[in-house]
Formats: sequence, structure tokens, C-alpha cells
Amino acid sequence: MIYVTGDIHADIDIGKLSTDRFPQQKSMSKNDHLIICGDFGLVWDDSRREHYWRKWLMDKNFTTLWVDGNHENFELLGKFPLVDMFGGKVREICPSIYHLERGQIYSIEGKKFFTMGGASSHDKWCREEHISWWKEELPTTAEMNAAIDVLNANNWEVDYVLTHCAPESVQALLAPWYENDSLTAFLDRVQQDLQFRRWFFGHYHTDRELNEQFIALYNKIVPIE
Repeated sequence: MIYVTGDIHADIDIGKLSTDRFPQQKSMSKNDHLIICGDFGLVWDDSRREHYWRKWLMDKNFTTLWVDGNHENFELLGKFPLVDMFGGKVREICPSIYHLERGQIYSIEGKKFFTMGGASSHDKWCREEHISWWKEELPTTAEMNAAIDVLNANNWEVDYVLTHCAPESVQALLAPWYENDSLTAFLDRVQQDLQFRRWFFGHYHTDRELNEQFIALYNKIVPIE
């Protein structure tokens, strides 16, 4: 089984993963997966609180996967080891918690996922670089070019897409007050050429299906069929 949800923001919104709010986990195992669409927030300051919640997740009856959002400590994230998994590279945060790298196509439970984390922090004016904000929140040109190479190698066909922010044209429908950037433009270019079934993303703190393909997630935890 694979489930996907939106941001958890460290311990702020992690309660939605409790057994009471997500009872389906009772029948899951470590061979099943829960995917978080960015703003994981538990790779932030390496504090005791952070380690407590990582262990809480690690002890769950599923394996946690996540793409990065904008509110992550990218300097700390880069210190975790890269390992081979799902036909690509992931960062192992701890046993059964893995970060899905940008611009990869993974095969998870027989389904193909294209991943592209990152987003712009619209509150960066009140944040401090290297303390609560990192410029690495947006992919570099090299990362986007590498993603195109991966898509070319897979004939621009996947089952699902996992991102934090939405493509520019989708963002305009959902949150037109959000500024566009190099990533939303890149994702717009991707969605025009990519063949896919569903595109899941977080970032906007809402649960909404914009059409049959684009699904914004926050509190909902939905199965991938």
C-alpha cells in the first residue's frame, strides 16, 4: 500500500499520522509506504525534540518517504548518506525514513514516481539565512537539467509525480497570489510534455482536487491506486 499526504512541519502537523487519524496504518507493514509532499521539517536542527519525532515515525507500521519543501535545513540534509533504493538515490535519515532526491524516477511497489522537491519561501523576509532559510530551497539549473535527462531516459512517462509546489499554471488556479519562480516555470514545462496519472503536491495548506490529475494535499492522507 502507498499513501500520500501534505506537509507535516516537524511536530506541528505530524498529528495527522497518529493511529486515531490514520487508522489504515494498523494493517500496514514496513513494506508499505507513506509519502510526504515536502516541508518534512524533521531535518532542521538535530535537536532532542527532532530525534524524538523521528523515532516516533520510525516505529510506525510503514516506511516514510518524503520530498523536500522550502522549510528544510538543506545543509543538514546534505550530510545524510546517499543510498541506492527504488532504482535511484535516496538519503537515509534513519531506518525506514528516506528523502526522495530531486529529479529522480523511482519504482515503488511497481509504480513509477517522478520527484522534484523545493519551493520558494514566501516568508523569507522574516527568516535568517543558514538559520531558518536556505537558498537551496529552489533547484539549481544543473538539477533541473539532470531531471530532464532522467525524463528523456524514461520517454516522459511515469505513473505519478511528487512535488512540493505546483506548476505555474496550476498554482494560478489554486493560489494566484503566490509568486512564480524558476521551479514553477520548470514544472509547467514538465507537465506539458509528461504522461502521468496523478500529480500530488503540498505547500498551499489546502486539500483540493483541481482536476482528475492535480491534487493538493495538507491534512488528507490518500491512497495511491
